[in-house]
Amino acid sequence: MRTCMMINLNFGQLLTFETLTSSIRFGALVVIGLPLIYAASRWIQRYASRKFTPQQGMIFGKLVLYGGVTIIALSILNELGFKLSHLLGAAGIIGIAVGFASQTSVSNVISGLFLIAEKPFEVNDIITVGGITGQVLSIDMLSIKIRTFDNKYVRIPNETIIKSDVTNITHFPIRRVDINIGVAYKEDLGRVRNVLLDIARINPLCLNEPEPMVLFTGYGNSSIDMLFAVWVAKADWFVVKNQLMEDVKKRFDQLGIEIPFPHLSLYKGSVTEPIPVNIVKRVHIDENN
Repeated sequence: MRTCMMINLNFGQLLTFETLTSSIRFGALVVIGLPLIYAASRWIQRYASRKFTPQQGMIFGKLVLYGGVTIIALSILNELGFKLSHLLGAAGIIGIAVGFASQTSVSNVISGLFLIAEKPFEVNDIITVGGITGQVLSIDMLSIKIRTFDNKYVRIPNETIIKSDVTNITHFPIRRVDINIGVAYKEDLGRVRNVLLDIARINPLCLNEPEPMVLFTGYGNSSIDMLFAVWVAKADWFVVKNQLMEDVKKRFDQLGIEIPFPHLSLYKGSVTEPIPVNIVKRVHIDENN
């Protein structure tokens, strides 16, 4: 009787010790392992972003994060008593079912791999897709995230990106500022051209190479139309465009160069009869009579 009690006692102590040890390992994986994986992924992302590009840094960081979380999840399941062979079998069956149900997601993943390999744009580039213009925040396996200039968050599936025309506005280091200007027919076009080129020359943000251009684009209904084109660094595009608009208006006002507003002139000709004008007197009708 005493021997049986001692065996039961030892078995209970062993069970308690194994349970305590497993609980400690489980707690360490959750409390210590997950924060360490997250911190490591953030550090690798920052390091790779400085060493390579922000896009590659984001990819490396996510690989570390997802790989580490997967390993910790499997370790936790092992501590809870689940066998890896059973999990792999169940995962295979679930994977087949999910594969049939998520064909769109698979297409987005494949499209994401093409985007990462081709690199039509990178993180922090400004792009236009389907009428949406904004800064690329991230390029993930399923979609890209964009922040528009009015601070909206837009998610676009990778499959849509592959099938759409994408304009990368900031791909090259310089951009051209185009300003459409109209002047009155009475103005000296050579003088107007020299004034515009002088405005570009004075502005320190305008590039001398390529040279600024003034192109006459046509004879409008109320003005002679021209294009004032200046090259700037891509980071200065918005600032320079606003400055040039203000400088052109200010200089034209100082020099008396007219920017006409649309107007309409009626000419009857030398043979046509004058346009008849009839004055009609308004008559008030009293509804009571």
